[in-house]
Amino acid sequence: MGEIAGRYRRRADAFDRKVAAVRPGQWDDPSPCEQWTARDVVRHIIDMHGVVLRPLDRALSAAPSVDEDPLAAFRAARADVEAILDDPSLAGLTCETPTGPMTIEEHIDQVPSADLPLHGWDLARATGQDDTMDPDDVAYHWAAITALPAGLLEKYRTPGAFGPGVEVFGPEVRVEDDASPQDRLLGLIGRDPRWSA
Repeated sequence: MGEIAGRYRRRADAFDRKVAAVRPGQWDDPSPCEQWTARDVVRHIIDMHGVVLRPLDRALSAAPSVDEDPLAAFRAARADVEAILDDPSLAGLTCETPTGPMTIEEHIDQVPSADLPLHGWDLARATGQDDTMDPDDVAYHWAAITALPAGLLEKYRTPGAFGPGVEVFGPEVRVEDDASPQDRLLGLIGRDPRWSA
């Protein structure tokens, strides 16, 4: 298994556990993502899985909707992405993305895979679960985001820059000087580590 595929599976496993632990009455609870419920967080993750299939002229397989069964919907979308990662002839194809050309597996790594730990925090915080992110993911995201050119980072913070209704990061939230690496990362992407429902 390649590094990107392995990273995706580890992150998807962690997100799967969080989705499975949501109690039925919690799906409409608010999340740290303004105007999103816990269910909407999962819906976004599934939508981003669909985005990386488009360069291959594919769509997500038929599955229960997020409204019917969020866990089954996520697992179906995950299976679609893993099938691509398991096929070198597909994973290695080059596609155009809003940030430039890259392989399909790199696009997966930068979109749904990268989203999983961050939105896993959102889902955990919304539903009262352990919201501790894997330290490897915290370090990975911190290094990637702080290496972005200032102009590109501002583009990530600009609503609609990557398409109608798309907002990648919010305005930076200031955290204490001695904040944990996770809280510093959350503040950097526009999350308030102190948020509670």
